[in-house]
Amino acid sequence: MKNFKKITAALLGLSLLAGCGPSIHVEPGTQGGGDTPSGEGQQSTLEYEPGTVLRMATGYNSTKTGLFFDAETAGQGITLADGVTYNTGDLKPTWQQVEKELNVKFEDKYQGNSAAKEFEYWKERLAEVDMISGTAALLTQNGEAGSLVNIGQYLDQMPNFKAYLEANPIVRLSITGNTSTGAIYFSPYFDGVNDIERMPLMRVDWIEKLLDGEGDFSASASNTLAAAVYQPYMPTSGKVEVTVAKADASGTETVTKDYDAAGNIVANMNAAGSLDGVAAVNMFRKYIDEAYGGYYGTKRSDLFAGQNAAWDADELVALLRCVVSNPQTLNGKDSVQGLFSREEDNNSRRCDLIRFTGVLFGVRGMESRQEYLYVGADGALHDARTETATYEALERMNAMAKEGLISKAFLDMSSESSSTYLENDMGFMEYDYNQTQTILNETKLQKDQGEKFMAVMIPVARWYDGTNNDGVYMHFTESWRSVKTDGWGISKASADADQNKLNAALALIDFAYSPRGMVLLSYGPDAFIKTKADGSYETFDFNGTQMPVIADKTKEDLWKLASGNYTNFARFYLGSTLSFVKNQAFEYQCTTDIGQEGAGKLSQAIRLGVIKHPELALAENSWYTSVPTVLPTTKQENDMIDSYTELREKFSSSKGDDNLLVQMIVGGYPDATMKDAATTVDTISKSWHCDQYLQIKEDAWQRDVQFYNSK
Repeated sequence: MKNFKKITAALLGLSLLAGCGPSIHVEPGTQGGGDTPSGEGQQSTLEYEPGTVLRMATGYNSTKTGLFFDAETAGQGITLADGVTYNTGDLKPTWQQVEKELNVKFEDKYQGNSAAKEFEYWKERLAEVDMISGTAALLTQNGEAGSLVNIGQYLDQMPNFKAYLEANPIVRLSITGNTSTGAIYFSPYFDGVNDIERMPLMRVDWIEKLLDGEGDFSASASNTLAAAVYQPYMPTSGKVEVTVAKADASGTETVTKDYDAAGNIVANMNAAGSLDGVAAVNMFRKYIDEAYGGYYGTKRSDLFAGQNAAWDADELVALLRCVVSNPQTLNGKDSVQGLFSREEDNNSRRCDLIRFTGVLFGVRGMESRQEYLYVGADGALHDARTETATYEALERMNAMAKEGLISKAFLDMSSESSSTYLENDMGFMEYDYNQTQTILNETKLQKDQGEKFMAVMIPVARWYDGTNNDGVYMHFTESWRSVKTDGWGISKASADADQNKLNAALALIDFAYSPRGMVLLSYGPDAFIKTKADGSYETFDFNGTQMPVIADKTKEDLWKLASGNYTNFARFYLGSTLSFVKNQAFEYQCTTDIGQEGAGKLSQAIRLGVIKHPELALAENSWYTSVPTVLPTTKQENDMIDSYTELREKFSSSKGDDNLLVQMIVGGYPDATMKDAATTVDTISKSWHCDQYLQIKEDAWQRDVQFYNSK
């Protein structure tokens, strides 16, 4: 802990760690002794016997992601950057350090399940465990039933956790289980917080091949485009002004889409009739020059990939048409796929195209923190499933599918696998996480030949944020990190039987939200962090704050053991990022140069206010308020929601389940009761009880707001 003081102030002000809290002072022995942080601030009053045993039924979603090494991960013994060899059953290094700092002992009770299944396994045996994983909804429901400890009763003894909640209203609202008592039944988990989550990723070298340069595009061969189905989303005449970041990120400026001068590119292509790839590219080049008045010059690819990008849905469709009709230029083969999902047979990944539908066509609720809910400009909750705009947007996605602009793997899960698209130069674009996907630049693509898969700017769409009746053309993303749907609770049977266990469990949660805890539970122990000669951390500037640099051996192991996948490496080997706050500063360092380049442009646009997003607070314009991850519904309300079978079964984002909205992207409206947007809304609202569901959630939301405002 000799280097802790040097970074405490920086950590407390880090926006990505959610605002400012007090400095922390914990006396040795207060939380069981150990090497503890120092500084100004309140002192925890939690006391327990040194060596108190905590039985932990906690982990992420498999035996690999528990607190202890499993046989597959440890193998015959694995030596990490701390020089220690770990074997099956050993506590992972992060949790060994937590044991030392809190002076507790951890006992493994984790069955290696997902949060929901883990809780269900222990639900009738909670006297056998002290802390347990679960979904936020299950933990809240069972807390209300008396099975879990109300952490909210102990906030005055948990100064770090209390400060975190006071700094982040939406977090407090997301974990409030009962608005009459202010009960909290779980500690929230953040896979990063207050930062962008998913983003468009494209083969930028392909965009450059097609769009950049003087004169006309030419190719020895190209394919003929399929018959046009997609119709314009953007205007076909007039002008649209959009705020963008300047090319050097020094500020903002306004660009104009001049449809009077250039027409709408989709309308132009549709009117031209049969087009081959060469003609399509030249038509698109001409449109970019005229619509933007030469703003992008001969670097037309900047319309999509530049710091000053301003692309929209219609321009993406035009680009996708150019991509799929020019495989000979792009990959030297007969075909190439446009938009795809990472795993074509995994419903949770297929749902990424639903999320992309929202950001592409200006539809809220498609990438919500809870179901399909969002807060409107009227302050009330709305559900995307009951709005015609949702299905009109899905019609456009289905039109793209009919034109062959969405991959064969997505449309026909049995035909081919998307997992090899990038390495085989077969796929152009996905909507996904930056770090894990841009690793492919190092492992699948040929960088020496200029192949480049990277994040590009969020598209421009018309968003109805309540500021005017005509909507606002802007960059907006709903993909904003907040409380995840999993967390850890404390068994009440255990707490009632042993005050030591209760206090030790509460101390663990409080420690996790201290500056020291945030570093340890993200980075792992000090041996995995680079230090100076005086023992202090090496740091780097991360979004304006100095954050620790990971050790060289840590980065070496990242690639050797996890092929560069930061999340897998941290969870499998260090035991970090399993719950609480996952600090994105560690992940950023594990991102490839190309990944950092793309994400850096988005970060600059966010900094400049060009990319708008939900806020983790009760925003002045409530349309910008992030919906809480969980709402304080009662047992009676939850039982009613559970009875709405269609809503539960037909809109799932879980791996092996189905989702009606995904099916509509593939095949359009499903039957006579859902033959267009109006009848679909009517069926889902009434026959499938979504109106009743929304009313229950709205009542809970208003109780939540009233509770918070009365504090």
